[in-house]
Amino acid sequence: MTIALSKDFLLAFSNVQKSHQKKVREFFERFQVHPESDGINYEPIQSARDKNFYSVRIDQAYRAVIAKPDPSVCVLMWVDHHDEAYRWAERKRLEVHPATGAVQVLDMTAVPAAIAAVPVAAVPRLGALFASVKDKHLLQLGVPEELLPVVRSMNTDADMERAESAIPQEAYEALFLLASGYTLEQVFGEMQKPREEAQAVDTSDYDKALRNEDSQRRFHIVEGSQELAEILTAPLEQWRIFLHPKQRQLVRMRAGGPVRVLGGAGTGKTVVAMHRARYLAEEVFTGKEDRILFTTFTKNLATDISQNLRKLCGDERAWARIEVQHLDGWVANFLRTQGYRPEVVYNADNDCWRNALDQAPAESGLLESFYRVEWESVVQAQNITSVDEYLAAPRIGRGTRLSRDMKKKLWPVFQEYRAQLNEGGKKEYVDLIRDARQFIENKALRLPYRAVIVDEAQDLSAEAFRLLRTIVPAGENDLFIVGDAHQRIYRHRVTLGKCGIDIRGRGKKLKINYRTTDEIRRFAVRLLEGRPIDDLDGGQDDQKGYMSLTHGTAPAAMTFASAAEEAAYLKQHIQALVAQGLPLESICIVARTKKLVENYAAHLRASGIETYEVKRDTAEQRDRAGIRVATMHRVKGLEFEHIIVAGANRGIVPLDMALAAGDDAITQRNLETGERALLYVALTRAKRSGLITAYGEASPYLSATT
Repeated sequence: MTIALSKDFLLAFSNVQKSHQKKVREFFERFQVHPESDGINYEPIQSARDKNFYSVRIDQAYRAVIAKPDPSVCVLMWVDHHDEAYRWAERKRLEVHPATGAVQVLDMTAVPAAIAAVPVAAVPRLGALFASVKDKHLLQLGVPEELLPVVRSMNTDADMERAESAIPQEAYEALFLLASGYTLEQVFGEMQKPREEAQAVDTSDYDKALRNEDSQRRFHIVEGSQELAEILTAPLEQWRIFLHPKQRQLVRMRAGGPVRVLGGAGTGKTVVAMHRARYLAEEVFTGKEDRILFTTFTKNLATDISQNLRKLCGDERAWARIEVQHLDGWVANFLRTQGYRPEVVYNADNDCWRNALDQAPAESGLLESFYRVEWESVVQAQNITSVDEYLAAPRIGRGTRLSRDMKKKLWPVFQEYRAQLNEGGKKEYVDLIRDARQFIENKALRLPYRAVIVDEAQDLSAEAFRLLRTIVPAGENDLFIVGDAHQRIYRHRVTLGKCGIDIRGRGKKLKINYRTTDEIRRFAVRLLEGRPIDDLDGGQDDQKGYMSLTHGTAPAAMTFASAAEEAAYLKQHIQALVAQGLPLESICIVARTKKLVENYAAHLRASGIETYEVKRDTAEQRDRAGIRVATMHRVKGLEFEHIIVAGANRGIVPLDMALAAGDDAITQRNLETGERALLYVALTRAKRSGLITAYGEASPYLSATT
């Protein structure tokens, strides 16, 4: 018998009282082994819209709803208190779509409501939104036949949003893309569907239908009792088992070279990267000595990924082939194995730099900050070692024009700085990355890595990508790079092609935000509107078609007269959330600086609210109690039910100190884009609600989003 569980079932199970969850697990472990045993009493649900729905008794209080569309298939649909389980079953119907072959769950109360919402006058004529799309194409894209009148009536995006709860996810996604300006051809491509009419679908063959890629975004066929037990142990981690067809294609693609995957916040880039690592370790690079390196920019994010990837890899042999480490840590470890231990200079304001500035020509009129940015963005970034190289070097992104004569006068500053570092046996960290690459190249070292997977690629430097290109030999499935320059919170800008990484024909994009509500997404997107965002390879990226499939309230922005009033409101707001039954751990207060984070944590503790600081160098300990507090940089890669961005004052968001390094208009604009990206990142960690508070004068960014 084929046994599958629905995404709805896991959602319902997560809401079962903890004291009853064990009973549910034990019941379904027995069910998995003997689904037709006499001990399982299937009771037809007489009031159900779908006559294939049955209830089974878990205990005195709880019932599960199981669909048995044919004798060889059981689908776990829902679990709840007796009355609530029956009410759920009364509304739903399970069916196979006759055009796509996917299993869909229709809410039979939402469908009439959507039809009733259609204005009577609009029924006889075609709505403007999809007037050019034929019925057969709407059906091919997954629209249920009974909803065609609803789709036909839509004139605006608001009409489409009102009907969203009645429309299956894949159909709504296609409609959204069409409404966003995609051509029908482009939508078929995005949805991974053939344009030509498919073969006739056997709508009674549920076993085949459950294996359809659209079905697999909401149904999972269970392979044995052990897997079911593992799934029910972590019901909320749905990313472990449910993938969008586009995500699944990226995970399992046979790539002839490097792949770059872009996607807005919440689109599952890290999820895809982790599944890709598991797939390669389990099915592609399975040799005894084969290794896969999974790397990212920050240590804490690498730790988070390592913990989640370990859960994802059921096969211990596959897990043993995967190494997860942030890139700086990998570089330091590698150089130690080569007996290389220089002194590392982390602070830009060091003795060597101050001595080098003595060489600056007085007549240049340039600020000290200009020299530092020129060093980092031009000289170091391009590994320039002579005045001739500097004269020929492109200065893309630098707003201050320099004549050849002025460049010659500036060069002694950079030459002296390098000499000072060398004399003291010191290195900047980018030098270590370069030295690691040169060790590998000069010694012709063969490392064990068959593939490298890169997360948060927008935060890595060009030198880092040159190293990664050297670590793994060029070939099939060699580099898998995911990122989003909308979330770039460090200065690094790269063009992969100039780092020896050719992604032509292998640039992919994810568009569906699974984390935040569409209201939060829209608020965050407005922060970066009108600002050019690169695609990591010399082109421009945009957020056309970027969408969320859930809705909620728009983020609120509130300004108070004083810090004390803000703190009092935060206490009240948090207590209101807790009164709704939400654990403190589901709430995170985010601030721009560490000092502000510490201040808010102290205020909360003084009010009797326990706090837990999410720190830079360690993974979040999810078993620790307390409301989370963190800097904007630290929450990257995490998610919470509720996000509160506190202290969003003028001078803090954006941070005056961060903008002070802008020595020309272009650099200033880039720095400000980075500050906007920080707020974008912080807000898009929220799954259900976002709140921004300020005191005194609020950030100018808030007025731009209203």
